[in-house]
Amino acid sequence: MKTFLLFLLFMFIAALVIVMAVILGDTGAWYFAWLVGTAMIVLVAAAGGVMLDAQDERRAQAAKEPVSHA
Repeated sequence: MKTFLLFLLFMFIAALVIVMAVILGDTGAWYFAWLVGTAMIVLVAAAGGVMLDAQDERRAQAAKEPVSHA
């Protein structure tokens, strides 16, 4: 059932995008590029935040572990 609902959601989004493309006409490509670019910037920023958090956790974990000299 979940797969079917996701399918319906994506079909609705596809239909909405097609209607928007018909309405916008020649300027549609500019709006598409703007939306894709904005989404990419958000995703890159989120990935950078995740990487920074992972580095902070690794640094904190390394500070807690005692140094062993073999």
